[in-house]
Amino acid sequence: LAFLSAAATIAAMAARRLIPLLDRVLVERIVPAAKSAGGVLLPESAAQKVNEGVVLAVGPGRRNPQGELVPMAVKEGDKVLLPEYGGNMVKLTDKEMFLYRDEELLGLLKE
Repeated sequence: LAFLSAAATIAAMAARRLIPLLDRVLVERIVPAAKSAGGVLLPESAAQKVNEGVVLAVGPGRRNPQGELVPMAVKEGDKVLLPEYGGNMVKLTDKEMFLYRDEELLGLLKE
């Protein structure tokens, strides 16, 4: 969890109260940078929408037709690529987080 900020760590602690069911994943979207690499403040209109997030909690997984547990593809702390639309917004401690199904996540992002 080295790439989590202090605010994200607080959100992760708050998210421990919410345990997703089945194959659901609790994700906090990454906020785009307010400054450019050169230190110039960017207006909101220039900021690009970031479709990345950090996994805060995962459910146990879903069952296949034979009744076997299908393991989750992600784990807590993973950085994931999110779809542009979708997910269910959940508000915990004034933080907006989203619940996605495991199959809705587009991919894992490696550092």
